[in-house]
Amino acid sequence: MITLQPLRWGKPYESIELKDVVHFDTGEPIAKFGTVGGGIVGRDMKKADKAREALLKYSCAELIEMSKKAADLFENAELPVGDSMQSVDQFVHQQSASTGLPEHMCRSNLKKNSFVLSNMDEILDCLTRGLDLSILSKGYGEEGRGVIVSYQAQTPILGAVLPNNSPGVHTLWLPAIPLQIGLALKPGSQEPWTPYRMVSAFIEAGVPAEAFGLYPGGHDAGGAIMAKTSRSMIFGSAQTVAQHAGNPKVQAHGPGWSKILIGDDVVDDWEMYLDMMVESVLSNSGRSCINCSGIWASRHTREIAQAIAERIGPVDVLPPTDENAQLAAFTVPAMATGTYAMVQQDLAESGVTDMTADYGEKLIEREHCAYLRPMVLHADSPDRGVAMKEYMFPFVSVVECPQAEMLRRIGPTLVGTVLTRDQNFSRAAAACVEIDRVNFGPIPTNRLNWLQPHEGNIIDFLFRSRAYQVADMPVAATTA
Repeated sequence: MITLQPLRWGKPYESIELKDVVHFDTGEPIAKFGTVGGGIVGRDMKKADKAREALLKYSCAELIEMSKKAADLFENAELPVGDSMQSVDQFVHQQSASTGLPEHMCRSNLKKNSFVLSNMDEILDCLTRGLDLSILSKGYGEEGRGVIVSYQAQTPILGAVLPNNSPGVHTLWLPAIPLQIGLALKPGSQEPWTPYRMVSAFIEAGVPAEAFGLYPGGHDAGGAIMAKTSRSMIFGSAQTVAQHAGNPKVQAHGPGWSKILIGDDVVDDWEMYLDMMVESVLSNSGRSCINCSGIWASRHTREIAQAIAERIGPVDVLPPTDENAQLAAFTVPAMATGTYAMVQQDLAESGVTDMTADYGEKLIEREHCAYLRPMVLHADSPDRGVAMKEYMFPFVSVVECPQAEMLRRIGPTLVGTVLTRDQNFSRAAAACVEIDRVNFGPIPTNRLNWLQPHEGNIIDFLFRSRAYQVADMPVAATTA
């Protein structure tokens, strides 16, 4: 059985506090991981400068090339992970076994992380708008107009408290290394696989091991990372996001409430967009913040909801090894039962209809896990509470709302796909501050362009632009 121990700035730490990682369906242990407390994390954060110093020995260009090598290793090689050598197939099987994701979804997320690493030069070129990365290293330089520009790193390391629900979110912290910023990561207890394998790939590719800290543990370990680092990421619920709102040191990632808005000029042809809507709802078992949780239109909403229900309502539980499996398990059964109870409360409200009611039981309970089968709800008004809900399974509400009211009623929207040829509506959607990423045309909400920022530009988060002026120092006069 594989054992994963903490990594303290590149040095393995033999913890005596070992916890089991268990198979989501059988409950059998599949791995052990050592844990650390907040005290150890806090002491290590005092040495965080050493992580950046180790990376500054290499140029950004050299670290980008190492990242590309790491991408190939991560996706294809047998790597040292914990006390074992781990093949790609073992990684996929272990990740599926602990998270409940079907294995083909684990492979898809693996390729997503690898793609970001292998294209890091293009991604950073776009995120910095073509800035010479050596300016980030030195702190200043000429931008090309004879003007000195300066960017000051705000932290020697990026801390991150990582989630269990979807391995795709790890793309958000990957750019730190080629930007010469170290990493202090608290892996999720059910998904330690991606950070451990990725760190191993980085080190095998030549990135100095002392740039990395891996701190599995309880809430105190995560709390210490958040408290002791100048810049950190955390993933969680809407309450987690609200807790850190307005804190420039924390980038909090929570529900996306991503939506598809159908304009009056094209809504009569809604069937043309059905495949796109289904993909937006069902991909990755509905676990991502970029999955569509709301489809808004002024008319035909019941027909749209019924058509989507006919496509995803019959989707049933399949073994995780089945290439056709589209549903992920809830590894904590109480999360599934609690979520289902909240949906039942949504359905108790007047004007809300379950369009998937004819497709059998939705809550599938097993001894060690549970599943929720897809649900499509129709809301006859944006006043219904379900119009602002998002759940961690294939779930969508189709909301009837006049086009003139949409943009002021949709609320926070991570990805907004806008279907219209109406230039006035397009301009209004582009100006809508509630939409973070905006797509015009039939682009599924789950399809990201990695050359553009996702929930904030990491360059702006890790670096500060500042004024920087230099004048020649006068030479003091000397007397004979």
